[in-house]
Amino acid sequence: MQTTPLTGHVGASVEDVELGAMTDAEFDDVRQAFLDHCVLVFPGQNLTVEEHVAFAGRWGPVSTSPFVKYMADHPEVLHLTNLGKANAVTENWHYDSSFLPSPSSLTILSARRIPIGGDTMWSSQYHAYETLSEGMKRMLDNVRAEFTGTRLAKRVGKESETPFCLHPVVRTHPETGRKALFVGHPGDTMRRFEDMTLEESLPLMEYLYEHSTRPDRIYRHHWTKGDVVMWDNRCTMHYAVHDYGEQSRDLHRISISGDPPR
Repeated sequence: MQTTPLTGHVGASVEDVELGAMTDAEFDDVRQAFLDHCVLVFPGQNLTVEEHVAFAGRWGPVSTSPFVKYMADHPEVLHLTNLGKANAVTENWHYDSSFLPSPSSLTILSARRIPIGGDTMWSSQYHAYETLSEGMKRMLDNVRAEFTGTRLAKRVGKESETPFCLHPVVRTHPETGRKALFVGHPGDTMRRFEDMTLEESLPLMEYLYEHSTRPDRIYRHHWTKGDVVMWDNRCTMHYAVHDYGEQSRDLHRISISGDPPR
């Protein structure tokens, strides 16, 4: 197995391994590479749905999200298609399911049909936290924010049922022990700080959101049919670019359950 870093702070390409027929030893190597690099790219895998499900099962129980429809014959698999730019909810930097008490720990995407365009970007929130000043780190210690599912609820016309949850804005990774910034889109994904109004919260939320996505901590992936990409939802945010008009774009997504952020 060959692992090649893709940027200075996040992402690595993994080659010479077949995810559909990997050994336990190979899986141990993949797990360590995942913890080291946060985003792993496996080119040319062309997984069947069954192989995708089997590989995901090695990582733990599946996590699902409200307001989205999963495949009837594979209820753990979300089929991502082109719903049009107006209906895209992922054109912002975000953590998956941050509005749930226990957001997913990781996500595995398998590319089946790819347009021209449609890149996905990831940003290291380890690096975002570590480059804050010591004064800002102290100020954010034990601060919580309200995270909401506004974008998803609005898309399906269930704004009155919008879920929300309070989480720390700095979380500690349960496996590596490293701290990561845990934020979202100001006033939308991340509504306000606990016990503060939106007006009071907004300036700092906007600063943290901008800080978390600076170019020196981003990997941008140009998809190719058959790619499998997985990312750590506990220490990276991501952004799916919708620049491909009416072209077809089909990916299968499986997410793995996580723990409440601490």
